[in-house]
Amino acid sequence: MRVVSKRTLREFWGKHNDCEEQLKYWFRETEKANWKNVNELKKDFPSASILKNNKICFNIKGNSYRLIIKLNFEYQICYIRFIGTHADYDKIDANNI
Repeated sequence: MRVVSKRTLREFWGKHNDCEEQLKYWFRETEKANWKNVNELKKDFPSASILKNNKICFNIKGNSYRLIIKLNFEYQICYIRFIGTHADYDKIDANNI
């Protein structure tokens, strides 16, 4: 998978350095992945929540933070749609971000 864009993650962990290692791990694993569907993704990240329109929500650092991505399985591209605290996540409509 090609992740667009790592810069978003770097900026976030620059402000919230307690999640840096977990975000780096997520990035490395996602970059190595060749998922064809959500079932394959769930093998690598069983706690990921499946949202509408190929969007996935990941709990980061014990659910302190949330990461939402949109996947294009055909082209193997992962778009970062949201990263924030759990409180920030509660203020958005995750399915429509």
